Amino acid sequence: MIYQRLLKLSNLIIACLLFSSLGVQAQRKYYNKNENKNLKELQVEEDGYHFYVIGDWGRNGHFKQAEVADIMQQAGFILEPEFIISVGDNFYPDGIASIDDPFLKSSYEDIYYGSNLFCPWYVVLGNHGYRGNVQAQIDYTHKSQRWKMPAHYYEVEKTLEDDQTKAKFIFLDTNPFEDDYYQAEKYAQVKTQDTLKQKKWLEKTLKNSTADWNIVIGHHPLYTSGKRVDDEPYVRNHLEEVFEKYKVPVYFAGHEHDIQHLKPAGVYTHHFVSGAGSEVRPTGISDFTKFSRSEQGFLIISLLSSKMLIQAVNWKGEVTYKVEIPK
Repeated sequence: MIYQRLLKLSNLIIACLLFSSLGVQAQRKYYNKNENKNLKELQVEEDGYHFYVIGDWGRNGHFKQAEVADIMQQAGFILEPEFIISVGDNFYPDGIASIDDPFLKSSYEDIYYGSNLFCPWYVVLGNHGYRGNVQAQIDYTHKSQRWKMPAHYYEVEKTLEDDQTKAKFIFLDTNPFEDDYYQAEKYAQVKTQDTLKQKKWLEKTLKNSTADWNIVIGHHPLYTSGKRVDDEPYVRNHLEEVFEKYKVPVYFAGHEHDIQHLKPAGVYTHHFVSGAGSEVRPTGISDFTKFSRSEQGFLIISLLSSKMLIQAVNWKGEVTYKVEIPK
């Protein structure tokens, strides 16, 4: 008798848990099918070539990661992304162990499952990735249909909607340029990388590019008004000279858990931080800050031959910032 009662109770608990899980999934799917009124604030460039930028997201859906993913899916019905850029820290806290790591499913595949998000994801390595199996994130490219990270650093060229304008996207591994990482055991793998080789590759790629837009992506920002505002700018010391020499219009990064637009006086490049894919932390304002917000969200970019429109969207679907950068 007692055994039967325990069995019934056990079955009831399992049923409740299953119902709860299905309810969460149903809520997400239902939400994806209904228009978010806040997204009506999005500026629509009909001839624009659209892509999203998000970073610092890999937390199994927690800290509003799932809510941001839902808004990305919903925004895709208005501005469908040709691809999505991830600026690193894709899996917290210690990257992944292999291409079969369950984290790939629970924190990526099961979170960004919407139809509008099943496009190419061009990915760079963050510092947390260096705590795990770096090569596994690269090798997942061969297993996934949408995950694209063929090497530590690489380039991709796209043709815009006018079938004439070219855009080159240059993806960097900025971790080896963080000089203090060489003293930290958890980042020991940076010692396997050749920073001079990567820097020469970057300069050669920019010098030989015939694209109308040359856009650079990395994990670490060159400028920040966030948590690391007073840190030694190692990556800036290594890369800014090259950016300025070849007049890179925009650099996208993450690392700081917020959204920022930074444009120092006398500097050609516009710097954007999009590291609010899940957990955020307080940010601030500096002399070079155009925008800074500590709230989960991502960036939508509409690229045209004459300009680049960048819009920041939070987890509620509100457009919190927009700026146009002329060619």
